[in-house]
Amino acid sequence: MVRSYSKYEQTDAFGVVATATSNVVWSPAGLTQPASNRPAGAGRAYAAANEEVLCWDVKTGELLSRWRDNTCTEEVTAICRSEVDADVFAVGYADGSIRIWDARTSTVIISFNGHKSAVTVLAFDQSGVRLASGAKDTDIVIWDLVSETGLFKLRGHKGQITGLQFIHPGSTPQEDGADEQEVNMDTDQAFLLSTSKDALVKIWDIATQHCIETHIAQTNGECWALGVSPDGSGCITAGNDGELKVWAVDLAGLRRAGSSIGEGADQGYLTPRGILYRQGKDRTQGISFYPKSTYIAVHGTEKAVEIWRIRSEEEVRKSLVRKRKRKREKAKNETNGDAQEEADADDKVNVGEAEIGELIVPYVTVRTAGKVRSVSWMRTRGTKKLQLLVGTNNNLIDVYEIPQKSKTKSDEAPDYSRALSVELSGHRNDIRALALSSDDRMLASASSGGLKVWNVKTQNCLRTLECGYALCCAFLPGDKIVVVGTKEGDIELYDIAASSLLDKIPAHEGAVWTMQVHPDGKSLITGSADKSVKFWNFEIVQQEIPGTKRTTPQLKLIQSRILKVNDDVLSVQFSPDARLLAVATLDNTVKVFFIDSLKLFLNLYGHKLPVLNMSISSDSKLIATCSADKNVRIWGLDFGDCHKALFGHEDSIMQISFIPHPIEGDERHILFSASKDKTIKSWDGDKFEQIQKFKGHHGEIWAMTVARTGDFIVTASHDKSIRIWTKSDEPIFLEEEREKELEDMYEKTLATSLEDEENLNGGERAEAVDAGKQTITTLTAGERIQEALDLGIADLEVVGAWQVQRKANPNIAPPQRNPLFLALGNISAERHVLTTLSKIPAAQLHDALLVLPFSSLPALFTFITLWVRKQWNVTMTCRVLFFMLKTHQKQIVASRELKTVLEELKNNLRTSLTVNKDLIGFNVAALKFVGERVDDAQQVRLEDVDRLDEEKKNRRKRGFVDVA
Repeated sequence: MVRSYSKYEQTDAFGVVATATSNVVWSPAGLTQPASNRPAGAGRAYAAANEEVLCWDVKTGELLSRWRDNTCTEEVTAICRSEVDADVFAVGYADGSIRIWDARTSTVIISFNGHKSAVTVLAFDQSGVRLASGAKDTDIVIWDLVSETGLFKLRGHKGQITGLQFIHPGSTPQEDGADEQEVNMDTDQAFLLSTSKDALVKIWDIATQHCIETHIAQTNGECWALGVSPDGSGCITAGNDGELKVWAVDLAGLRRAGSSIGEGADQGYLTPRGILYRQGKDRTQGISFYPKSTYIAVHGTEKAVEIWRIRSEEEVRKSLVRKRKRKREKAKNETNGDAQEEADADDKVNVGEAEIGELIVPYVTVRTAGKVRSVSWMRTRGTKKLQLLVGTNNNLIDVYEIPQKSKTKSDEAPDYSRALSVELSGHRNDIRALALSSDDRMLASASSGGLKVWNVKTQNCLRTLECGYALCCAFLPGDKIVVVGTKEGDIELYDIAASSLLDKIPAHEGAVWTMQVHPDGKSLITGSADKSVKFWNFEIVQQEIPGTKRTTPQLKLIQSRILKVNDDVLSVQFSPDARLLAVATLDNTVKVFFIDSLKLFLNLYGHKLPVLNMSISSDSKLIATCSADKNVRIWGLDFGDCHKALFGHEDSIMQISFIPHPIEGDERHILFSASKDKTIKSWDGDKFEQIQKFKGHHGEIWAMTVARTGDFIVTASHDKSIRIWTKSDEPIFLEEEREKELEDMYEKTLATSLEDEENLNGGERAEAVDAGKQTITTLTAGERIQEALDLGIADLEVVGAWQVQRKANPNIAPPQRNPLFLALGNISAERHVLTTLSKIPAAQLHDALLVLPFSSLPALFTFITLWVRKQWNVTMTCRVLFFMLKTHQKQIVASRELKTVLEELKNNLRTSLTVNKDLIGFNVAALKFVGERVDDAQQVRLEDVDRLDEEKKNRRKRGFVDVA
């Protein structure tokens, strides 16, 4: 009989505040607190957590919502919030896909897929209808959120896109004396400003889909950041060596650019104003303008954010006057007063000629707790200070408060403060060790500087304690004390209930790499880089309380024995029957000793690199070892013979473990291995076969622990996440798993070949192309359309023939149709084809239609004629028709067969579209009429009245507080 195994699936991921793959976005808290009209707290922070987006309450540090699409396992690389609808967010992923999320319901509204590699930057236009995305594949794609399609792809950059911003010259306030004709220009005019690692900054005209201007943004190497002022009149680009280049944007010129085609080809809309230099010489990663004030936040890759300030005209004038005065005095001293009259003549100061260094000046440098990944300005009511949300590389989100420039003259840098922080939900550094309590309810995770205790069921952090550089940890019997071994060679004991350090023992002279509690629960063993294994007994000592005669019982670790070996000890393991002790050393071997006499029993040779971890099965018959040589070896503990060497992973295997106390006898030799190749695998130790491969982590896996009965396993990784993989009721068969792996490999090679097809067409690259991308999904969608068309045409012929015969013989029996149509409730062929098309997401429809060969067009046009005649889903019908006409234009023109079909289609479509046009026109006119009536009567909707009342109450309440 074929053996089945239990399947493990990821159920939880926690321990992440914010990963460094993406930026953080601040959003005001829209909801008000109960029994209050004032918005709650300091708003929300949206941050990436590997493949998820987490929404944090900035004030309480509470997790409000978690966005995860089960179909996507790729990391989040960019987040952007729409300014028009505050609850709409665009999120870019590492596989080039983009999902539009609704924050109210935490669901995906639209999915786009047009990039070949990770999305690096996203930007909404002012209407919130168009989205621009840039990626590592050097392309910029413009997406339409209403029709849910990609409009076009812009190609011109030769490096990763680092900055995007829409510019709407029509919406900016007019200058005095501007032409009336200019004022009434098309306000929907939009331009796109883009920067890339190729050191270029470009302006694209969205209407004509081409680049109208290109400049070299940086003097030395790549351009890494772009910041545009809120009014769009200026921008800053930045790159290496702390260089910031300031540009002026000619909005009036851009307004005219739309109307003057072919004129003024040499017109420049982007003019350099000068170069500023940051204090830090590291690469600039982000530039952010404060929306309603004159401050700019600039940050690099180090632990600092520099705040710059744009001076007012009066300040610049005063500064220039002072400079001129100093210059005059200097000249006077040098020439003994000869040039005095000449200097007095030129007394007027022109602010427009001021250097950029006079206009934009450094304000304050904010030192942060970790290396800065991104910043986002906060705008909370009731505070006059500047508030900055900072996401760092060490799994942290902080809020800093900076006072605004005071009226009094002071050259001192203002005092900033760290006001709020979201930090308790994760470690600052990589987790190096995990341990489960005896009842599997608590989990201890230890990293450099931090020990945390978690509730496994709720994933809440119960305790956070400071510790040394932890390398291993364990719960002592009773689950009230956690013991940690550190890199410094210390053993630290922590009381969980009291959140305190009980004892710190300088146990070893080298790093404590490994520790394990004896199966009888009365002693502990530690292995260290000082080439020794030490045995520690637990003893309760009555310790005096200082200042009193009373004593209190306290646990002490007393060293009982020591075992010296020839090399650094990397791992120790007791056999469950407490008979043997296995010690893995740096010389690639494992030595097995008798516990009572410490005599050598077995030497296990075979690994080519050091053994990093090992595990002994619950029946004490097998020992499994894993090594940096990527192999898992299974040995017998009776004679020390190697049963099997398995090539386990693509990188060093960090952890291996049998199920400690399996319930079923056939699970005794099931083992799990975790590796730096980001995967966990389960193995059958009897048949020497891989059972399952767990994918989910995005970084090297450092630690793993298995529950007592194997109900779940917990892993911790460099991606800062702790993941729980739970055993499900679903059985898994080895043959099926192998087939799945082969299918995945085939799909992967197919996907890469689809991507490569585009590169085969040589020649000059077009500047604007269709925003499409063939994927496995679009391929299968195209196949489904083809299948529906084939079945539909055959059915049309059968039903048509039956209807002809029915005229002669009304009692004739219905025809024998395809069972599929009968299963779908005797659906008609044309309805079935239309349903198949409408089920394909709008963003993927064009790519799916490209799969259809030209020979399928007559069938498709036949159905389109029927849909037009019956007026079914006219919008989608037209979209399919026009796309196919555009794609196969040359063949259609040359084809006689399609001429008659298209003639009939044209007449029917014209009638249908006229009816729709009249209907839309009537509705628009009615809406205008109603709108005018509302304006005339000065009527206000009920919701608006409520909001106005709320604002009045707020104002009154604030006034009262101020008086008090």
